Order: sequence, then structure tokens, then C-alpha cells
Amino acid sequence: MNKPVLSSHRMVQVGIIVRNAEESAKKYAAIFGLPVPKVSLTDAADKSHIQYRGGPTTAQAKLAFLNMESLQLELIEPVGGPSTWREFLDKKGEGVHHIAFVVPDTEVEEKTLGEHGIKLVQKGDYTGGRYAYFESEPQLAVALELLQNFGK
Repeated sequence: MNKPVLSSHRMVQVGIIVRNAEESAKKYAAIFGLPVPKVSLTDAADKSHIQYRGGPTTAQAKLAFLNMESLQLELIEPVGGPSTWREFLDKKGEGVHHIAFVVPDTEVEEKTLGEHGIKLVQKGDYTGGRYAYFESEPQLAVALELLQNFGK
């Protein structure tokens, strides 16, 4: 067996890009028999420290989280400036954007993934942690998101 590139097999989320988070949340909730999740806006750039393709951006997203038994569905509506979310919506329309894994350190993973030709495309902070998206589509047909939770 080959040595894994990613240090974690703990998949926690599937991210789906949508045009309208509120409407999509209602549809997903109805189909899965779940409560309609609250839609929230990500923090502004001054708090999230968001970077896209190596530079700052004013991008935000409306997010809705549906907790399934084994993982979470994240509905993402791009808002504002350039982002991996906006790029996906503009090029491909709505659909599965990423699979997310919890890792101990996103910066260590960034270096390792980079050595395997998987480049960082976007990163930022959220309350309680940090996220990083990687362009793994050539290898996996889907983007990777790595989540680093602080204090857990």
C-alpha cells in the first residue's frame, strides 16, 4: 500500500455550490426530512483573512449546513469578490464542489499536497478554526477542503 498524501481519512463534509442558499436549504431539508437550516453569511475579509489564488479578496458566502448521520452537507452561495465558490458557479453551475477532511494542521498539509502537484486555491479563518481549499480536480475530480479546528 502507498503512503497517504493526506494525513487524515476523517471526511466530515460534502460542499455543494448553489445559486440561492435559502431556497436550496428548504429543498434539501424537505427531501431528507430535516429541519430547514439557518443560512449565515461568512465573516468579512478583515476577520476571515480570506485569500484567493495567493491574494486578498472580498469574497464571502452564504452557508447552510445539513447534518446527516455520517457527515454534513454544506450549501454554499457565493457572495462578493472572486473565490473558488464563484469560479465554480460561473464555470460549472450548481453542483458538488468539495469533500472536506479534518486535519491537525492545514499549513503542513498545504506543503505536502503541493509536493504532489495539488495547489492551494483559497484559505481563510472561521470562528474556531481555519479552512483551505485545494485544486485536486485533475487527480480526484473534486476539490479538497481541509479543516483545522482550534481547541478540539
